[in-house]
Amino acid sequence: MRPIERVLIANRGEVALRIMRTVRRMGLSSVAVFSDADESTPAVRFADVAVRLGGAAAKESYLRIDALLDAAKKTGADAVHPGFGFLSENPDFAQAVIDAGLVFVGPTPAAIRAMGLKREAKALVGRRGVPLVPGFDGGDQSTAELEAKALEVGLPVIFKPSAGGGGKGMKIARTPAELRACIESGRREAERAFGDPTLIIEKFLERPRHVEVQLLGDQHGTLLHLYERECSLQRRHQKVVEETPSPALTPALRERVCLAALEVGHAVSYTSAGTVEFIMEDGRFYFSEMNTRLQVEHRVTEQVTGLDLVEQQLRVARGERLAFGQDDVRPRGHAVQVRLYAEDPANQFLPCTGPVLDFWTPPLGALLVDAGIEAGGEVTPHYDPMVAKLVVHAETRDEALRQLARALDETSVLGLTTNKAFLSRLLRDPDVVQGELSTQTIAEKLSTTLAEPKAPARDALAAVAATLFCFEQRRERDDFLPGLITGFRNNRFRDQRDAWRLSDEVLTVHYRDLGGGRFLAGVGDARGPYRVVSRHGPALSLEGPEGVVHRLRVACSAEAVFVHTAFGDVTLRELPRFPPPGDEAVRGGFIAPMPGKVVKVLVRDGERVTRGQALIVLEAMKMEQTTSAPADGVVKAVQVREGDQVTAGQVLVVMED
Repeated sequence: MRPIERVLIANRGEVALRIMRTVRRMGLSSVAVFSDADESTPAVRFADVAVRLGGAAAKESYLRIDALLDAAKKTGADAVHPGFGFLSENPDFAQAVIDAGLVFVGPTPAAIRAMGLKREAKALVGRRGVPLVPGFDGGDQSTAELEAKALEVGLPVIFKPSAGGGGKGMKIARTPAELRACIESGRREAERAFGDPTLIIEKFLERPRHVEVQLLGDQHGTLLHLYERECSLQRRHQKVVEETPSPALTPALRERVCLAALEVGHAVSYTSAGTVEFIMEDGRFYFSEMNTRLQVEHRVTEQVTGLDLVEQQLRVARGERLAFGQDDVRPRGHAVQVRLYAEDPANQFLPCTGPVLDFWTPPLGALLVDAGIEAGGEVTPHYDPMVAKLVVHAETRDEALRQLARALDETSVLGLTTNKAFLSRLLRDPDVVQGELSTQTIAEKLSTTLAEPKAPARDALAAVAATLFCFEQRRERDDFLPGLITGFRNNRFRDQRDAWRLSDEVLTVHYRDLGGGRFLAGVGDARGPYRVVSRHGPALSLEGPEGVVHRLRVACSAEAVFVHTAFGDVTLRELPRFPPPGDEAVRGGFIAPMPGKVVKVLVRDGERVTRGQALIVLEAMKMEQTTSAPADGVVKAVQVREGDQVTAGQVLVVMED
């Protein structure tokens, strides 16, 4: 056996922190690496020692094999764990680690290489009798050949990068007119994300389920399956909810799927933890790909099996035999995980960036939280916008869904837009509760799942809380003067007021300070006694007129006040008493919806365009988004060039009717 004493984690955020916790529990030492953007993150502080890699961009830091190996040498690390993402499925990185005399905590470079190219991987597993989706995996990558093969397979088809996964570069073409744009966009994303523009084609199944099987193998020929996970709830081809066991599998079908996954693993003599992904429709399943690494969703498997997969990876890397057999793996209960992202579900799930003013999760015994960020941190455009993973393990699926939805309601993430409320409603959706899932479920339910119910009582409470919270803060400042309070009146018998904008609504709070934390306050004509029971940082306890004490969390930025309530979160923007003249925002689809890089300009000055026509293609966080014309018109001026970096809200194209 090879001894391991110090492990360098070649990753960042919640990935690195999750691995470090197991490393520490096993009595080993951990080494963090970080970019300029991650210097003060929790993972860096948690590690025993940390090494700066370089600039904020991944190619200047986390993708630098030379810098990672140098960090291992400088800190005396004897093993490298790649985590997931970045270089975790790069066979050259695995080989470089081994050539440097270090232990690579993962499968062999040969296994990574064999499964890293989808085209070769499908041919390999197909020879072992594993079912495959009809498609084209040939070598000719000319646009004309790809278009012809797509028509031969039969529309709709999906183009996938041969060299990677994670939903990046996947493009669906439903009509012949969409083929060329899908191919070109898919190539660009594949090149940026994986360094290889090669695409494969598969018949696109309209409403399939996504089911994957966790494998675990040692270096002595033992390969086990740890049962399946259901990952059908996706947006932009990326998972947002995962669970185990799958509500779709009968015992007989489960056995067939797990045995097929073992065939895939045996084809490459697999060691360490890995996942075989299948798509299913009408009771039939097809091999999709194998991820030769730990998965984001590995936590749900750990919850039902009682195994720590990172610990097992480290033991296998040391050369130990698995201490249990297939019959010893007995799942218990049901586990569900959600991925809490900084993204806007109402705006095509586009990533959001900005400071995290408050991050708090409820102390529920069944809740497991993996977070790589904290209050005071920031979600930047350089990396994946996942804030945290939340996992609940319960006796039944209904109980797990219910507890996780409740945990999401109580979780506070203030300062930027997230998918938290969307996930909470999704977990309560009747079809989801019944287990009627497909990879299209979210797309089909957007109109209903995105529609947040109107809650006047919640909004009024939030507006009052924001007003009184800000009043208390201002009064505590050393430079407090009455004139600094918004809406100050020099007649002490008159109410003060704050006006807040909530979406397209204005809420005016009238209030009067009665002393001792007591106020007479209300929205509009309503008035009632309020009392600030306590305030500790963002935590505010506020007793309302009905005698109920509300537990709230409030955070302020220069632009807005964010209020977390038990009934949902509210973002309020304070209206100035005298708005500056001409303060109008430019509106329309020609505004950058997020920070990113311009990769394609599709129109010219003076060009006539129609509603929905593509204008600009942006790339952020390795994903492309197309900005389209909001109406028919003429391009007056293109304000950007290919290669430009833009900010959210920046004008890209000026149009006129």
